[in-house]
Amino acid sequence: MSCDVAEKYLIEVPGWELLDNASKLKRTFKFDNFEDAMQFAQRVGDLCEKEGHHPDLRIGWGYCRVEFQTHKISGLHENDFIMAANVNELAANG
Repeated sequence: MSCDVAEKYLIEVPGWELLDNASKLKRTFKFDNFEDAMQFAQRVGDLCEKEGHHPDLRIGWGYCRVEFQTHKISGLHENDFIMAANVNELAANG
């Protein structure tokens, strides 16, 4: 996916940003403590396992960073943006 196309999709997933010349999609979700971050990471993991599209997760005190990339193509695909929207929905619904 070209950078121009990725930037158009990015409009549809508030809070996310493009990394590495638009080959990755990242968002860091903030929490009040470690437990909430871990619970969110588990929910993201469950969703992604169900969909068969797995992100890289980084979890620490008060945050969970979610990063999507379609590893087969070493870049972004429309599915990465769909998953980002689904993760946004998880965050919005607590």
